[in-house]
Amino acid sequence: MPFQTDFIVIGSGIAGLRAALELAHAGARVTVLTKDRTDESNTEYAQGGVAVALSETDEASLHEDDTAAAGAGLCDERAVAVLVEDGQRYIRELIEWGTEFDREDGHLLFTREAAHSRNRILHAHGDATGREIVRALIARASAEKNISFLAHAATEELLVEDGRCCGVRYLDPLVRAPRELRGRAVVLASGGAGALFQHTTNPAVATGDGMAMAYTAGAELADMEFVQFHPTALNLEGAPRFLLSEALRGEGGVLRNAAGKRFMPRYDEAAELAPRDIVTRSIVAEMDRTGARTVYLDMTAFGARFLRGRFPKIYATCLHYGLDLAHEPIPVSPAAHYIMGGVRTDLDGRTTLDGLYAAGEVACTGVHGANRLASNSLLEGLVFGARAGRAAASGLAKEQGTAARGRGTQIYDGVETAQEDSGRSGAEALAVRKRVRRLMWERVGILRSRNSLSRALSEFEQIARARLRPASRNLVTVATLIARSALWREESRGGHYRVDFPTRDDERWRVHSIIQRDAGITSSRAIEFMAKVSL
Repeated sequence: MPFQTDFIVIGSGIAGLRAALELAHAGARVTVLTKDRTDESNTEYAQGGVAVALSETDEASLHEDDTAAAGAGLCDERAVAVLVEDGQRYIRELIEWGTEFDREDGHLLFTREAAHSRNRILHAHGDATGREIVRALIARASAEKNISFLAHAATEELLVEDGRCCGVRYLDPLVRAPRELRGRAVVLASGGAGALFQHTTNPAVATGDGMAMAYTAGAELADMEFVQFHPTALNLEGAPRFLLSEALRGEGGVLRNAAGKRFMPRYDEAAELAPRDIVTRSIVAEMDRTGARTVYLDMTAFGARFLRGRFPKIYATCLHYGLDLAHEPIPVSPAAHYIMGGVRTDLDGRTTLDGLYAAGEVACTGVHGANRLASNSLLEGLVFGARAGRAAASGLAKEQGTAARGRGTQIYDGVETAQEDSGRSGAEALAVRKRVRRLMWERVGILRSRNSLSRALSEFEQIARARLRPASRNLVTVATLIARSALWREESRGGHYRVDFPTRDDERWRVHSIIQRDAGITSSRAIEFMAKVSL
């Protein structure tokens, strides 16, 4: 029986949509599965912009240098070169496809963010860059007859036969029962894991399911200990941890403590424009020093007209919660934002599991090292999403004439079905989620130690003994992978800070952590590997 589709793409953020378009352009049938609605992803929430060396005063080599500096010695040089060089071409392509980046006098408007040496950040509608890119990509994908979308279809498991990923098991959005979908290969673009933490800037769907499924299926993961906490999320009782973009500080916003004193120059010479990990830990240190639960982002040096025009969404959201960005400092504190680690891939999105490709935040190409440079994430999703799609499609012509594996769509006859005792399973999922998120924030968060990590792992092991449904099981799996990797790395580097090992140790630890099911943690000098290419 033939496959139901040629390729399955999990996720409809920038990486998944770009991969789907590349596959469709190669003549493949593509099915895109999303956990929530089609336009719900981390991409949509990206306010800060997309970094690209396209201005007359910039060049790719400078972008490479800034990326490597932020990455704290762990960026893979080849991956960074691909990111910044290919990024120029793909951003131009986005513009040709109708993406409306902000302009001034007809020219693209570039701004600067922390740790960038040049103005190279493109924005759309001030602070809605991700939403505009998703709009343009969905419009482009919707015009492709070979691309179909299946929304509200949470993927629960990757299907592996004869050592090759050949499909997925997902939860049918209509009958709420598991189904299987078979294809020639799967492109994993399911996003990150920020929602594993109690305080996060991420949407609720960012629970690391793709990483957990890849790990369970046998793929290698890398650098899971490196989690980036954004320094400035809205810290107001009764309000979500809304992201207050790095671009606010890029424009000249300053951080003040509870006494109204500016404090960042005491912690780093770059002050508010230091890399995110430094600003985050500085805020934590200042709150600890002053006994306060928040610090304040001060934009009052700018007029309301400028702030409304430059940051319309941020300005309106603050007003919604009774805060006027133009007239009062805004309470902020750090929140989980991005994970540098993920499913280990080569430069074309191939994972160590044959038939499985990955791109975007779910993947680890080595491009971010230990700490992502601001506004490189959208560029990464765009570049490596396209490369993964192209690599996956490369063998399509040779495969189309052969007999295909596959059993067709079917309801999975598991021991439990999604319709069994939905009240009980819903309550269980909520309880597991709340417990894991609290543990991750308190014991695997910004400041870590052997004691805190060991205690977290002990509790995760206890939770995992229960008979968990797939979503809860995936949550615990990813939490465990992050904590195990953090316990393994006995140094502080980038987004990983150990209070019991507070210094960076290049002699012993300038390596990537590699973790695989039943194989423990090993180290590698590079993320890139010799991928298995089969047709």
